[in-house]
Amino acid sequence: MSMSKNRLKDIEIINLGGGHRMTPQRRLVYEVLMKSNDHPTAAEVFIRVKNSMDSISLATVYNCLDTLVGVGAIKQVNLDREPSRYCGNLNPHAHFHCESCASVLDIDLKEGAEASKSVKLPRGAKAEKFEIAVRGICPKCARQKK
Repeated sequence: MSMSKNRLKDIEIINLGGGHRMTPQRRLVYEVLMKSNDHPTAAEVFIRVKNSMDSISLATVYNCLDTLVGVGAIKQVNLDREPSRYCGNLNPHAHFHCESCASVLDIDLKEGAEASKSVKLPRGAKAEKFEIAVRGICPKCARQKK
């Protein structure tokens, strides 16, 4: 997924709130995620950002990611006990996790499909967050196994 003009404009209007501002470090972390479709870990984001800003530290990248997740500019994706991954796709979607190569791919959900209504929750429970993760073998790994 490449950055569209609309997504570039979004950088300028993100309201971080709480006295936070869009620092050069946060902007760079955000731009790296908007250019990524592989759901990088914080360490992978750090390596990519370091290419453009040599002085940035891993701790700063973690802080930037935490702030951007906190304001809803990006999503944090957790799969089992693996390191958190980060996703710039804010459209409703699920994640496909390849058991062979550990890649994470977005799965588009049908427009208007509300996955939370297709699951019967225990009486009195109220869902606050709904995540779908599918596991299997990605197309690339499936081709290699043939």
